[in-house]
Amino acid sequence: MFRTNFLISIFLIIGYWFISLNSVNAAVLDDKTRTVRLNNNSDNVVLTLEQVKRGKRLFNSTCSICHVGGITKTNPNVGLDPEALALATPPRDNIEALVDFMKNPTSYDGTESIAEIHPGIKSADTFPKMRNLNEDDLYAIAGHILLQPKLVNTQWGGGKIYY
Repeated sequence: MFRTNFLISIFLIIGYWFISLNSVNAAVLDDKTRTVRLNNNSDNVVLTLEQVKRGKRLFNSTCSICHVGGITKTNPNVGLDPEALALATPPRDNIEALVDFMKNPTSYDGTESIAEIHPGIKSADTFPKMRNLNEDDLYAIAGHILLQPKLVNTQWGGGKIYY
């Protein structure tokens, strides 16, 4: 009985979370909302609605196994929230930096390659989901990561408080 109630509760929580994340409509995604940092020079770019949809789909199918809700399951101290991305070395709080990371992942302090343990284009042989991703796909995924804090606020990267 307890196990059944527990499982039902888990399914309800996951269902509510899924619905709340997927209920963002196009009216919310105006140009200002879709504007994210492009590079370290503080240049900005407005993501197209197609890039937003594609980034979400690709992130969910490729990255969310470890980064659901912007957390990092293998290291809860390092999430995908804006503060954590900005404090990385080099900073990863823009599209170009995130694309570079997905091609050549490095440790948070930037001192060593983690390509053998973190999925990336460099390690596509080990992580098959990365094999078919092209530059536009990586760009869309990076855009998704940077857009999420604007849509779900502190829940993105908020860790076990929310997930």
